[in-house]
Amino acid sequence: MRVGLAQFRPVLGDLQRNYHLHLEWIEKAKQDQVELLLFPELSLTGYCLLDLTYEVGRSIYSEEISQLVAQSEKLDLVFGFVELSEDHVLYNSTLYASKGKIVHTHRKVYLPTYGMFDEGRYFGRGEVIRSFPTQFGQMGILICEDMWHSSAPFLLAQDGAKMILVPGNSPVRSLDQTEVGSQSFWYANLENQAALNSSFFLFCNRVGTEDGISFFGGSSIMNPYGDEVARANMLEEQLLSVNIDLDEVRRSRLETPLLRDENLDLTIRELKRIRQSRLEQKRWI
Repeated sequence: MRVGLAQFRPVLGDLQRNYHLHLEWIEKAKQDQVELLLFPELSLTGYCLLDLTYEVGRSIYSEEISQLVAQSEKLDLVFGFVELSEDHVLYNSTLYASKGKIVHTHRKVYLPTYGMFDEGRYFGRGEVIRSFPTQFGQMGILICEDMWHSSAPFLLAQDGAKMILVPGNSPVRSLDQTEVGSQSFWYANLENQAALNSSFFLFCNRVGTEDGISFFGGSSIMNPYGDEVARANMLEEQLLSVNIDLDEVRRSRLETPLLRDENLDLTIRELKRIRQSRLEQKRWI
């Protein structure tokens, strides 16, 4: 299959402008015969929203979201937005659309509240990490910080995901002449998780600057052996598209059967023990 990563710069808080930007990148992807197009985290709204978060929240059934979902007739689309739930909670969400319909919506589970990040102030926390079927096979979505909790990709791989989509908004930190520190850290994590979980990982990071914060881009695709298939440029907009062989998942899992040999009963049993121990420690505080 041919996959594409739309590494672009959304306009902060402008849903209509970002919708039209999405259309432009979708058209580029169609011309390049892309079958699955992944956008960055919060691609429809921008990231540093602060109090704008309350204004740009939309239901998955709203006109703005429905219009973009309708664009998935010719290729599968994965885009990010501020979701307003039926019980009036805002979530940092990513939606997978295909054939003009919503296939799956993932709500970001791990909301960073350290350094420059304050997502927990504005967003509710997702409570589900689950794979889902697509025309290309079983997939999963992890939004940026989700990827830094090793249990998240582990759960998706155990749930049958063969490709994990990772939309991100990772900023520039510790810049030197070749790359940024956050960039090399990302690649090490992606390579490691791809190899351990024998799955494709598609990381789509945005570029541009918001409120003095720059995002490095450098979107990347890892194969199930932990090898980098392709990488986008740093700090500039780019459609990164490449053909991938989904049969590599089968080959890698036969050659190195780490998923097969995982002892889920042991993992569940020990996690329950650890949780009980922590509860007991709290009672003594």
